[in-house]
Amino acid sequence: MLTGTTRSADRMRFILVSGLMQRTNNSSSCPYLCIVKPNLRHLSIEELKNFFSGAGEKPFRAKQVYEWLWQKSARSFDEMTNLSKSTRQLLEENFSLNPVAVEKSQVSSDRTIKNAFRLFDGPIIEGVLIPTATRMTACVSSQVGCSLSCKFCATGKLDRIRNLHFDEIYDQVAILKAQAEQNYGIPLSNIVYMGMGEPLLNYSNVIKSIEHITSPEGLGMSPQRITVSTAGIAKMIRKLGDDKVKFNLALSLHAANDKKRSHIMPINESNELDALAEALNHFYEQTGTRVTFEYIVFKDFNDSLIDASELADFAKRVPAKINLIEYNSIGDSEFQNTTSARIDQFVGFLENRGLIVNVRRSRGKDIDAACGQLANKSVAV
Repeated sequence: MLTGTTRSADRMRFILVSGLMQRTNNSSSCPYLCIVKPNLRHLSIEELKNFFSGAGEKPFRAKQVYEWLWQKSARSFDEMTNLSKSTRQLLEENFSLNPVAVEKSQVSSDRTIKNAFRLFDGPIIEGVLIPTATRMTACVSSQVGCSLSCKFCATGKLDRIRNLHFDEIYDQVAILKAQAEQNYGIPLSNIVYMGMGEPLLNYSNVIKSIEHITSPEGLGMSPQRITVSTAGIAKMIRKLGDDKVKFNLALSLHAANDKKRSHIMPINESNELDALAEALNHFYEQTGTRVTFEYIVFKDFNDSLIDASELADFAKRVPAKINLIEYNSIGDSEFQNTTSARIDQFVGFLENRGLIVNVRRSRGKDIDAACGQLANKSVAV
C-alpha cells in the first residue's frame, strides 16, 4: 500500500495492470493480463513534478516535458532532446504517449487535405485541412463514429465506438497545423469541431483539448478562432454558457420546424426547437457570443420561401448569423442539393429580414472530405 508524501509520485512510477486487453491493429495476442503504461499526457504538471521528485530528478524537468508535449507536440520521447538519455529512458520505461498517427492522406483538386488518423487502440477517425483565400482551417473529430444518426450525414451511419481523449483531439490539430505549414507555408488560422461525432456528448475531453490548444503553455491559439458545432443538446449548450466558454458555437439546424427537423435529425425529438432557443439564449447571455446556424439546403425539402420564413423567425429568437451550406451527396437518393436559383431566393429573403447570411461552398468533395461526408471510405478499418 502506498503511504505518505511519496504516494502520488510512486503511483506514477508503477506500471498499471489491466485485466482487459485493448486490441490494436498491430498488437500481439494477450488473452489474460496486459501491462499498460499510463499515458504521460494525462498527467498534470504537478503530477509530473511529483514523479520526477520521486525518481530523484529535478522538479524543473516537469516544465521541460510539459513544453515538449503541448507546445512542441512531441510524438516520442526521443524528440525531447534537452533531456538526458537517462531521463528519456526513465520516461519510456514508465509511460506511453499514444500519439495519433496518419494512416493515409488524400489531396483534393482544391488543395483540401483529408487524413485518416489511426488511434493507439486501432480505430480510424478523419480530420481535414481546408485552405481558402482568407483562412486555413482544421476540421477535427471528437468521437469514433457517432450515435445521432442524422440522415444526411455519412458519419451518422457509423456506430459510435468511443469518445476521443483530449490528447487525441489535440493531436489532430497539431498534425493539421504542421501540414498547413509544410504544404502551403501558411499558419493554421481556424479550428472547427465539425468532424466525426457530437462534441457535446464528449464534453470534458472537448473542453480540455481546447484548453491545451489555446493555453500559452500549449499551442497558444485564440479561442475566438475555434468553433464547436453541435446537433443540439440543450442541457449541454446551457452548460457551455454556465462555464462561460470563450470559443464560438454553431448549431446544425437544417430545418426550423420540429416536424422536418425530427425527420432528418432524431436528436430533435428530445431537444425540440423551443428548448434549443432557450438554451442558446442562455449561452448568449452568459458569453456574449452570437451563435451560428448551419443550414444545409436540400432540394424540395427545406429550400422554399416558407422554409426561409421559418428560419428567419427562429433566427429572430436567438442572436445569430446563418451559414447556408450546399448538400454533399453520401450516396443516399433521399436528398439532393438544391439549385443556385433557389439558394439566391433563399438568401435574398433572409437578408431582406435583416439577417446576416453566408453561403458556404463545399471543399474537398472529390475526396469525400466535404461537410457530412466523413465515413472512412478510403481506409479499411
